[in-house]
Amino acid sequence: MPDRTAEELDLPRPTAAPLHGYRGSPDAAGELPKNLSIAISRDAGARGEPVARRVADRLGWQLFNQDLLEYIAQEGSFRQNVLDELPVPAVEWVEHQLRELQKKQNLSNNPSIVQLARAVLALGAQGEVVLLGRGAGYILPERSTLHVRLVAPLGDRVAFTAQWLRLTDEEAAEEVRQRDQRRTDFVSTHFHRKTSDLQQYDLVLNSSRLGEEMCTDLIVQAAKAKAFAMQPDESADEPA
Repeated sequence: MPDRTAEELDLPRPTAAPLHGYRGSPDAAGELPKNLSIAISRDAGARGEPVARRVADRLGWQLFNQDLLEYIAQEGSFRQNVLDELPVPAVEWVEHQLRELQKKQNLSNNPSIVQLARAVLALGAQGEVVLLGRGAGYILPERSTLHVRLVAPLGDRVAFTAQWLRLTDEEAAEEVRQRDQRRTDFVSTHFHRKTSDLQQYDLVLNSSRLGEEMCTDLIVQAAKAKAFAMQPDESADEPA
């Protein structure tokens, strides 16, 4: 998307990353971030964008949708600014995680995908972000990420897409089909995963049955529970 600027995308400016966003030392690049991230994957037309926005608003976290993630991955100077704002241990964690992805999960060697993974990991190093699409849930570590999948019946997805993009039913059906195929191919080609594998998600929600508000409530509750579970057990350090 080289023809779109950060201002046109409403891209948030990089801010200094809080030091508490990373737990570890310069020698412990394998340590996980302290703060949780939420990665939302979705069927085309399953209301991913409005639900992700509601979740981010409810938690007071930054939302990075597909367009923003693509922009950060492609815009080298902005991506470097994000990395430059991280403390040294967090940068080392990013590079360590990237190497692990390439070695253990066969992450694509496509330069644009490597840069995408680096950008997503940099955001995940800070935590308290909602990431929509671009395989974020396959990039970030399971322990510090709530990976959500939004699904819905095809008819409802077509109807939502027709209203959202102002298309005819026939045009919307084709748009949904193409988007689903592109996303399936993207995940399969670059992350060697199947979007249909439900075991890789923490939470799978039917947005048609539950609605946007209830999906938001459930994601927020799950995020708070998982964030609590991430915290170190201080009682373990207390003398018996």
